[in-house]
Amino acid sequence: MLGSQRRTHILETLRRDGQALAGALARELDVSEDTIRRDMRDMAAQGLLKRVHGGALPVAPDLPDLGLRRGVAHAEKAALGARAAALIRPGQMVFLDGGTTTAEIVRHLRRDMALTVATHSPTIAAELEHYPMVEVILIGGRLYRHSMVSVGAAAIQAIDAIRPDLFFLGVTAAHPRHGLSTGDFEEAAIKRHILDASAKTYVAVTEEKLDAVSPCRIAPLDAITGLIVPAGIAAERLVAYREAGVAVME
Repeated sequence: MLGSQRRTHILETLRRDGQALAGALARELDVSEDTIRRDMRDMAAQGLLKRVHGGALPVAPDLPDLGLRRGVAHAEKAALGARAAALIRPGQMVFLDGGTTTAEIVRHLRRDMALTVATHSPTIAAELEHYPMVEVILIGGRLYRHSMVSVGAAAIQAIDAIRPDLFFLGVTAAHPRHGLSTGDFEEAAIKRHILDASAKTYVAVTEEKLDAVSPCRIAPLDAITGLIVPAGIAAERLVAYREAGVAVME
C-alpha cells in the first residue's frame, strides 16, 4: 500500500472512530508499527492529527474568542438559530447556553412570545433586552471569559433550583462515538449539569464541528433529544449519528 493510501486510511479511521491506534492499524494494513508511527508523525507535522501515546486523535478545531467567532459562518448559524427557535413554545422555561449560534436563537424568537429564559451567559441575557415578554434569569458565578459564561459552584447551585423545559447546548465538537465535547473542563461540567436538569436538550452545530473531538467530554449523543445540523450535509455522513441514538434535524 502506498504511503498516501495509508494516510488516507488513517484519516478515515480518525473520522469514523475518533481515534487511531498504531498497533491496530499496523495489523489491519499489514505493515510495521514503525511505519504507522512515521506516517502519524508526518501527518502531525502537517496539522492533520494530534499524536498521543499509542496512536493519534483528531485535531480539535481552534476556538477563537467569542468576539472573533461572531463573524464566522454567520449565514449557517442564522439558519440553525431559526430551526432551533421554531422548537420553542409559549410559556416554557428555556435555558440558553453561551455562544454565537445560541445568540441566533434569540434573534429568531417571536417578540410576542411569553416565556422564561435562563442563561449563564451575560451576553445572551443582553440579547434579550428588547424582548419585553421574556422573563430573564441570569445565572451567576465565576466568569469564564473565553466563552463569556458563568462556571463554578455558585452557578451549579443556582442551576439546581430550576427545571428547564428545553436546553440549547453549545459544543465545540460532536462525534458519533465520542459524543459531545468542549475545550474547558469546568465549562463541560456546567453544561452537563444543565443537561441533567433539563427535560429536553438540543444541540445546534455548524458543519465543521461534526466528526470532531475536543478535550473535555460533556455527554454521549444519546443523552440529548436532538442534533440540529445545517441543510445539505450528505445523508451518509449522518447515519452514524442516528445509529448512536439521537434524532438528527436539518
